[in-house]
Amino acid sequence: MENPELEKAKTFIIVELIEYVPNSVVIKTIIKKTTGNVSAVSFDSGEALTERTAAFDTFVQVIDGKAQILIDGESHFLDTGQSIIIPAHSSNTIKANVRFKMLSTIIKSGYEELV
Repeated sequence: MENPELEKAKTFIIVELIEYVPNSVVIKTIIKKTTGNVSAVSFDSGEALTERTAAFDTFVQVIDGKAQILIDGESHFLDTGQSIIIPAHSSNTIKANVRFKMLSTIIKSGYEELV
């Protein structure tokens, strides 16, 4: 089975891990565990992820360009270097009015205490 994670103990530049592909959203897994995952994502201009609701908080950091993130219908515009936490159980959509890259981190542990 192929390991989708990056090689450990090796340096890299996050923004260079993923390329823009015309008319596409590209996802590169950095770390994937049962307790969460970290991914680099690139969006070409005009692309979007369909509206969804996640069971866990999602930390998003824009690493290149500008993103539009809708959380429960409210628009948030993020520039390079800015971050936002999408709350668990919130309706959200991520849109690229211009192309951009982001880092997405989902932590699945810690919710056990809420049950």
